[in-house]
Amino acid sequence: MLRTALLASTLALGVAVPAAAREVTGTVVDASGTRSLSGAELRIVELNRVVEANRDGRFRFVDVAPGEYTIVARYIGAADETRHVTVVDASDLVADFALAPAGAAADDAGSILVVGLAANQASALSQKRSADGVESVLSRDAIGQNPDQNVAEALRRVPGISVQDDQGEGRFVVVRGLAPELNNVSINGARIPSPEAENRALALDTIPSELVGSIEVKKTLTPDMDADTIGGSIEVKTTSAFDRKKDLLSFSFEESYNDLRDRASPKGSVDFSKRITPDFGISGGASYYRRRFGTDGVEASDWTRSDAGIAYPEEVDYRAYDVTRTRMAGSLSLDWRPAASTTLYARGIVSSFRDDELRSRLRFTFGGEPVSGDAGSASFLSGAGSDNRIRVRREMKDRTEIQNVYSGTVGGKTEAGLWTIDYSGSYSYSEESEPNRQDTIFDRRFQAGASQLGVTLSGLDTQTPEYSVSDQGRFTDGSDPMSAIETTDGLSTDDEWAARLDVARDIPLASGTLQVKAGFKGRFRTKQYDLDFNSYDELTDGDFPTLSGLSRSIGSKGLVDMNPAVDPLAVRGWFQANRDRLVRNDDDSILSSLSASYAVDEDIYAGYGQLRYDSGALRAVGGVRMEHTENKMRGYAIDTDTVEATPVTFDRSYTNWMPSLNLRFEPTTKLVLRAAVTRSLVRPNVSDLAPRFSYNATDGEGEFGNPELKPYRSWNFDASAEYYFADNALAEVAVFHKRVSDFIFQSRIDDYDFGGVVIDEATVPLNGDTAKVSGVELNLQAALNFLPSPLDGLLVGGNYTYVDTSATLYGRELTLPGSSKHIWNAFVGYDKGPLQLRASGTYRGRYLDEVTADGDGDIYVDHRLLFDVGAKLRVAPGVQLTADFVNIGTEPFDRYYSGTDAGGRRIAQHEEYGWTGKFGFKITM
Repeated sequence: MLRTALLASTLALGVAVPAAAREVTGTVVDASGTRSLSGAELRIVELNRVVEANRDGRFRFVDVAPGEYTIVARYIGAADETRHVTVVDASDLVADFALAPAGAAADDAGSILVVGLAANQASALSQKRSADGVESVLSRDAIGQNPDQNVAEALRRVPGISVQDDQGEGRFVVVRGLAPELNNVSINGARIPSPEAENRALALDTIPSELVGSIEVKKTLTPDMDADTIGGSIEVKTTSAFDRKKDLLSFSFEESYNDLRDRASPKGSVDFSKRITPDFGISGGASYYRRRFGTDGVEASDWTRSDAGIAYPEEVDYRAYDVTRTRMAGSLSLDWRPAASTTLYARGIVSSFRDDELRSRLRFTFGGEPVSGDAGSASFLSGAGSDNRIRVRREMKDRTEIQNVYSGTVGGKTEAGLWTIDYSGSYSYSEESEPNRQDTIFDRRFQAGASQLGVTLSGLDTQTPEYSVSDQGRFTDGSDPMSAIETTDGLSTDDEWAARLDVARDIPLASGTLQVKAGFKGRFRTKQYDLDFNSYDELTDGDFPTLSGLSRSIGSKGLVDMNPAVDPLAVRGWFQANRDRLVRNDDDSILSSLSASYAVDEDIYAGYGQLRYDSGALRAVGGVRMEHTENKMRGYAIDTDTVEATPVTFDRSYTNWMPSLNLRFEPTTKLVLRAAVTRSLVRPNVSDLAPRFSYNATDGEGEFGNPELKPYRSWNFDASAEYYFADNALAEVAVFHKRVSDFIFQSRIDDYDFGGVVIDEATVPLNGDTAKVSGVELNLQAALNFLPSPLDGLLVGGNYTYVDTSATLYGRELTLPGSSKHIWNAFVGYDKGPLQLRASGTYRGRYLDEVTADGDGDIYVDHRLLFDVGAKLRVAPGVQLTADFVNIGTEPFDRYYSGTDAGGRRIAQHEEYGWTGKFGFKITM
């Protein structure tokens, strides 16, 4: 009886006799044979077993018993293909599929499924549909349909994602309203450290969109994924030679024009993919972009009220930027299949991002209260004594910032019967250097008598206040004396080694498949920052020169008349000629240099166990992941009296256990339901952990580290319904809730005493208690190919995300800093024959940026609505003309105070970027 029961149990599990079981393998490509169809779903109907085609279109069913079977291949936008096959004892079975667009004639073997707006949408939806969890995908060609300059701007099109800009260009990605440091970013499976000294988050403006094969945004976690994300996991993949079945060589060139500075910018790229043999290929590309543009802005700070009740800022800055941004990047991939069971690869990417920036600044500092004013203006008159002084500074920041990112990954996959082994090793390195930055300050103080000056600020109740002075001639006569020159050489480096091993075994069941998987990963990271700061505020003999001999006119640049402005070339020439006469302020220089320098080691050891059950209709992926973290933090303790530095070191370690469960249910071929519960963490910014501080004596601002910071920890709950209601269409609703413990926020403290040095405005990272994040995502994408010609080329799409966050800070209930309540983007396109048209808009709601204890200094970033339009016209086979217009509404960037001291909403920062037009061509062979 016992033997009979064991035999019955074995048969119930469907474990076939090894000698009789075979493999069914094959590939899925489009009908023209151009490209592999990654994400295509293959189903053996009789066994309820489902697999997805990988990026080279290959699929594999293991341990299939001899018999008659029906295999169905399905891909969004394509007609399903059904194949009846017979598996015999003698050999494995190969079944290849070539899918044509839905509605194409059966004998139309040349049908193209992978070109154009509609095809790109189909590719993204196919990969989304087949995913284990909640996921969004951008394909390479879909990225190329929009005028996105980098990966961050491309991700702006994804549901639930907004972008934080720098100088009008997308930089940091925000997922579901959560701050950029709550995401993780990897390229080809390798985590990419941030080159910036202050951030853990990678600024994605360093990676040009032309080098990207696809971008996957995973909003739920499985145990085999790194667990350090609360917002989302962003995986950037470069191209592979196995992505395509035909060789590719393409060139593109573009010229863009920015109306704010009347400058043209060239851009070019090359992209190739070549199969040297059927089992060995090489692919890659290179990109060059030299963007010249400008930014005009104004900032106001230290808002207060006079005794007469007039709201005014104690300081106002007018700024004009001239920026030349150069981005050069290249990628290379080698793919080799030495045997049918093994695929090996080596992938690398290099990116160099250089910012040459000249910033002219006119700064007013008011020592006394206004003598008159109203809700929108304030008038000041300098008088006797320093408290009534009006201080005017004309400054020039002349700096070059260079960011380099390198990443290389080698690895492979071996499939041996029921076993699958994935393995990889990677090295990533990022650095940011600021060589020979120079800040020059001309400082003039107006007081009583002959040096008296009247200044009136108007438009203080708007985002663009202006100024006027009582004596324009004396105000602009160039007699402003130089007060200081500061030079900066900073270098931030961040590198990470990693190794990973995943082992999985499939257990075929009578209906469906069970997979058991386990793996290990080690990540070893070192981030450090070295600053060499020098302040020169006097000469060995004589006085500093005045502005009159070192000035230039910047014309109409800026929101107001800022002339005369500092001439950076003249100042550098004077600096070199008088370097031996300059006296270094040793105390300020040493204090600033050593206090900001730090080094942090972060070693992470991870392991997991995972089960994946798939019966065709139901899929469940669950398990637990363990991550052990070890930190060593090094910096300097500064005696501010003697300006002596003592090295200090802090060590700590902690372990986190993170269970997760993802459920996917497909009751019909058109409907996919998902639910997930996951546990995750995010480690603090490395610079926030470091025992360091940076201090800007000119601005009176300081930033501090906190080695006692705890990591964020979060429980995450997700549910979604995806309805694929037509050949190439999706309607989706998703809800999510997160409970975040020990969240980190930047606290702004006025008059902060640090070892006897009083910092006017100090920023210190602190742990909060618990924050809650809840929201809903709505998504609609549809190709309207059911309409009569010529309207059958229309595509429409849009998504909206509502995020509700709450956190208790200083006893106040606030939204979580960095979180926008409303996010949406929408597009309408046309894709038929040689013509492609597209118009899109993206919106990000306002969010809390900085928090103060009493709320009077809270700063918000205002909402932004951006529009762009574009057109592509194929004028000959393989030749396409392109035109795009970006930010056609010339939307500015605004930050504002909301406190009562400021009298309600008052300006903190306003920047204008203008619109940009792009014209180019692309040749594909």
